[in-house]
Parts: sequence; C-alpha cells; structure tokens
Amino acid sequence: MTPVFRFAPSPNGLLHLGHAFSAMLDHALARALGGRFLLRIEDIDVTRCRPEYEAAIGDDLDWLGLDRDGPLRRQSEHFGAYREALERLRAAGLVYPSFLGRGEIRLRVAAAEASGVPWPRDPDGAPHYPGGERQLAPAAAAERLAREPHPVWRLDTAKALSHVGRLTWLETGAGPAGEHGRIAADPSVWGDPVLARWEVPTSYHLSVVVDDAAQGVTHVVRGRDLFHATGLHRLLQALLGLPEPVYHHHRLITDATGRKLAKSAADTALAHLRAEGATPDDVRRIVDWPATERDLERLNRVLRRTV
Repeated sequence: MTPVFRFAPSPNGLLHLGHAFSAMLDHALARALGGRFLLRIEDIDVTRCRPEYEAAIGDDLDWLGLDRDGPLRRQSEHFGAYREALERLRAAGLVYPSFLGRGEIRLRVAAAEASGVPWPRDPDGAPHYPGGERQLAPAAAAERLAREPHPVWRLDTAKALSHVGRLTWLETGAGPAGEHGRIAADPSVWGDPVLARWEVPTSYHLSVVVDDAAQGVTHVVRGRDLFHATGLHRLLQALLGLPEPVYHHHRLITDATGRKLAKSAADTALAHLRAEGATPDDVRRIVDWPATERDLERLNRVLRRTV
C-alpha cells in the first residue's frame, strides 16, 4: 500500500513558520517512504476563508520547494459528503439537536462555578455543553425543532461510546507528555462536541475524518496541539466505519514567549519573511529543520514500520 500524507491548512490567513515546519515534515516523510503528499484546503468557514489566502498557500509551498500530488481537495466542495455522514449518525440516534447559544452556555457555567461546582472542560479549555436536550423524547425533540429549526447538532458521546469497543491509535510522534506507541483514546474529555451548525453542515472534527478516508490518507502528521482531538477522531472513524490512519504529532513552533504561532502574527508569515529577503534555507534554520539528519532518519525508521 502506498503511504499517503496530507497538509491541510485553512485559507483564513497567511501561513507562518509553524505551518512551514508541518508541511516540510509531511513532505519529507512522504518522499522518504515513497508515498504521496496531498494538499487539502480546509475552508468550511466560508465567511473567513478567502481565495487570496488559498493562492498564497500555493505560493508558499512552491517557494519552499514542496511539490504536491493531486488532486487538491477543497472542503467547501464536499458539504454533501459531510451531510451524509451526519445523517448516518442521526439515523443511528447518536446525535441530537442543541439549542443553547454561546451566551446562555457561559451564563450556566458561570452560575455553576460561582456556587462552587467545578465545570468539566475539554482539552481546549471550552466548557462541556450543559444542556439536557439529549434526554428529550423524540416527539418533544421534533416539537422543539419545529419552533427552532436551526439547532446545533452534537454527538451524544456517552451513547456513541456504548456502540464501539476499546479505541486506540498508533502514535509515532509524541503527545504533550511524551506519549507514544499505542495510545488509549478517551473521547469523553470533549463532552458532547459540535458536529454541525445550521449555517455550516459540518465541523472540523467531522470533516477531517471524512476527508482523510476519502483521500486515502494513511499517515496524519500534524501539530501536538491536536493530539487530544485524535481520541474524538477515532470515535467518529469507528462509528462511520472509516479506516484508522497512523498519527504523528510533532513539536510546535513557538514565539519568543513560548506561545504557539498564530496567523495574526504577521512577522512570522512566510510571505512577510520572503518579502524581507529570507530564503527557504533561512526558514529551515529558524525552525531548526531538522535538528539533525539523524532525527529525520529516526522518524523515517519509525514510520516505515507502519507501512
């Protein structure tokens, strides 16, 4: 089986040094294993994603010398596939409509915490959803939908977990605490995550597993900030009957304060550095690419064992 890797940025800003490191690692491992390197444009947020940023992504990858194997996949062209996946989960009774807005959620959580009750939060720090719609009888849910036809669709995580066995994934990189090897997945840390909103028929979590399966991705190489999301992705893969890729979470490129780079930090944007006269070799030096050739070869050896 030919290994398939993908680089999947969102065109809502300019790529920065962190994106460069991830793309270079993806590309290097794909080529070292005789595999394919795909580009996916994650543009489900049609209000923030812009064509000029997508064009800039291509320019940056060309400048870095990262050739791609086609075809390019744009998420905005595949909303139908995400709707179909959501409908399968709805038909199985594993998602439910929720109606609390962000402001109402904040008020409920704040009231609970003010009374001394600790509120569970997901790995990104967001509070678990506090509503009780998952307990609504079908008739009551239908009546509520008739009055409020634009809900947020959430996964009933506890019910979903009862449909699958023990979930794990193979980690060839490292998590925040150095976790590697066969990792036990714990999707419950996300509460009942959003899978779709009325204005967008999908979410990052749902679309990414559908896309990886559709593109035949065998190795997911991405930043360590997405390590905990893998447990939720494994649950969705199991529920939808999708294949399990190998995962490799890599170190993050940070600023002088140790914070993860953001697209709002224009001074780390590749386009800005290029305009200032930087070269691709300068970028590799800045991100310590690779720390030594031995480090890259070690990654290659680990990943070869998964092919």
